[in-house]
Amino acid sequence: MARSPTLTIDRNLAASIATTRFGLGARPGEIAKALDDPKGYLAAQVRLAGADPTQVNPPTLAQRMQDLLNYKAERAQDKDDGGQRSPAARQGHRELREDTAEDFNARLRLAVTTPDSFRERWALFWINHFTVSAAKMQTATLLGPFENEAIRPHAFGRFEDMLVASSSHPAMLYYLDQAPSVGPDSIAAQNQERMGKHVGLNENLAREIMELHTVGVEAAYSQTDVTEFARAMTGWTVGAGNDPPERHGQFYFRERAHEPGRRVIMGRTYADGGVQQAREVMHDLAANPHTAHHIALKLARHFVADDPPPSLVAGLTQSYMTTGGRLADLALTLVSAPEAWDPTPQKFKTPYEFLVSAWRATDNEPYDYKTASGVLTFMGQKPLMPPSPKGWPEEAQIWCAPDAVIKRMNWSENFATRAGADHDPMLIADNALGARLSPLVAKTISRAETRAEGLAILLMSPEFQRR
Repeated sequence: MARSPTLTIDRNLAASIATTRFGLGARPGEIAKALDDPKGYLAAQVRLAGADPTQVNPPTLAQRMQDLLNYKAERAQDKDDGGQRSPAARQGHRELREDTAEDFNARLRLAVTTPDSFRERWALFWINHFTVSAAKMQTATLLGPFENEAIRPHAFGRFEDMLVASSSHPAMLYYLDQAPSVGPDSIAAQNQERMGKHVGLNENLAREIMELHTVGVEAAYSQTDVTEFARAMTGWTVGAGNDPPERHGQFYFRERAHEPGRRVIMGRTYADGGVQQAREVMHDLAANPHTAHHIALKLARHFVADDPPPSLVAGLTQSYMTTGGRLADLALTLVSAPEAWDPTPQKFKTPYEFLVSAWRATDNEPYDYKTASGVLTFMGQKPLMPPSPKGWPEEAQIWCAPDAVIKRMNWSENFATRAGADHDPMLIADNALGARLSPLVAKTISRAETRAEGLAILLMSPEFQRR
């Protein structure tokens, strides 16, 4: 690979920024690996094959769906037998919860151990962008397959492909209640009405695709546009019941639930084309300049600053538009932008980022899911449970409130007591922060009475809390 253009900042500092701002925190020796060519170090992690899967053989959608269907069958039998939950149903429920826990544990292990943490941070950005929550059992069970099948393979591909893959995945269809959505004038609605059952249109997924996933509210679309898009998406569901058996538990276009007719959305007309109608809407949404700007602004906020430089947003927007939303090119544009290498750290780590960077700095791994989950929940970022379809917030003010900082301090002291006794905190500080370590913090660590105290000081230092 050709050497990247000369950076405008010292290479030692640039290497530290590469691992701490673009990555998830430096492991021992990682800053040294980035030292020769920090931008090239990041560019080498951009791979068209996608981001890394969380496991060597991650669970598939079909496997998880079968587990879910087995549990539902047990519960249905329980209801027939009087409603008491049977031992088989309790065991099935326990296994589903364990599957979800392992999905998060696998993601956490990957974040802590990967040598390519820019690639992992990039994947985590898209997982948060296309948020699915574990609030419902159906979605909790399918989160692992959703992440590994709809997001990670497309992380450096075309945005449109990720949009379609995420929007048609059963996890998203269940999470935003798209699966039962029925066109008011569809055959299915007419049949249901004759039977005295009420069915209706659900706009959740259509609204979130427009508001959160693509053009954003700045596009000034109307409620009519949302409703028409929701009508175009009717029929996008999960196969079940009388649907073809081979489509059970998979994405299925149920023609009889689709609202017939043409649609007009944001000034464009879409012919009645069945499943293709919504896909054509997504194609145009993905190509819309508002989507380019919306994505660019979110990326700049995530990687650089809550209030990012307009020139950086403009450069990312242009990259998106000129490449047709190719995410590999967008990632390379980001790591090449001078504004992204401003030495002043602007981002305050989320609890997840803080814990991951602490484990990476000390060359440790989380010892069990329950402990990590409890800590993250205590700090306000319960695993797999973002507060809304908008995902986890980025703004520092959310995460650096006094109570939140005290909780980090308590955890840091406990963690340092366990992990710091056998390690030189100054060596950890040098490996974790490199040239970002200030003389004041270095002096304070060196004067600590114990190694554990020195490590706790490092973890709570401004340099470590920010990236």
